[in-house]
Amino acid sequence: MSCEPLSLDREIADFPIANIPLRDHQAMVLQQSGIKVDLRHDPHAWLEVSDLRQLAESHRTTLIDDQGNPVAWCGEKPDLSSVMLAAESFVIQFPWDLLKANEHFIGQHGEPSIAGEVHPSAVIEGVAVIGEGTRILPGVFIEGNVVIGKNCKIGPNCYIRGNTSIGDKCHIGQSVEIKNCLILSQTNVGHLSYVGDSVLGHRVNFGAGTTVSNLRHDGQNHRSMVDGKLIDTGRRKFGTIVGDNVHTGINTSVYPGRKFWPATSTLPGEVVKHDVRSFFH
Repeated sequence: MSCEPLSLDREIADFPIANIPLRDHQAMVLQQSGIKVDLRHDPHAWLEVSDLRQLAESHRTTLIDDQGNPVAWCGEKPDLSSVMLAAESFVIQFPWDLLKANEHFIGQHGEPSIAGEVHPSAVIEGVAVIGEGTRILPGVFIEGNVVIGKNCKIGPNCYIRGNTSIGDKCHIGQSVEIKNCLILSQTNVGHLSYVGDSVLGHRVNFGAGTTVSNLRHDGQNHRSMVDGKLIDTGRRKFGTIVGDNVHTGINTSVYPGRKFWPATSTLPGEVVKHDVRSFFH
């Protein structure tokens, strides 16, 4: 199990899913479930209320995901002789699992909440949660469910597609398309870029024209290198995983499934065919 490069600068339990730390999501789900028994869970688990309630109502003691990982259990430790398969819950093992958790949460949003400023020419088709101080500029089109933090500048003339979350103090600029992404705070994708099915860390800056590919020509699942082995991500569409403080030069092109270690960078016009690693990690 490895969530590098995203786990190099923070604990996964602190990683924000739709701008809420994972551990806070876990606490909310446990409270909403109303379960009174002694229920414990993996610290990296994405929990769903329906799964926990089914476990509590069953004669089983341990909830496992489709990889066989114990997600939650009654008592001090998991009992693998008494298991129930989770429908929606899972253990976050790899960085693309954070994207999956983000999709789960944002896809379930039912009520919009707009605390920022939305220009009359902007169009929102979906459920949008927009934080205080955020400005949605002319020509912005938001399609699907989107969560945008505080004090962001979105636009002008950009396209945000669900299920996307954008952290505080971010800038998504002119002629940028963002689709199904998890973007942390103070990150800038300023000009003429496409980023899809990706996770971008804190204080990332994508130079103008940076383009992320997310689809193989043969339509097969993407694979990504983890500890020297190619791992099937289970995803037909998958872009990039970017650590904190990464900068790309203008017109950088990124192959699908590639990862950037924290504080790395690319040159203008560079084609990223392999993971970009740092000497310091």
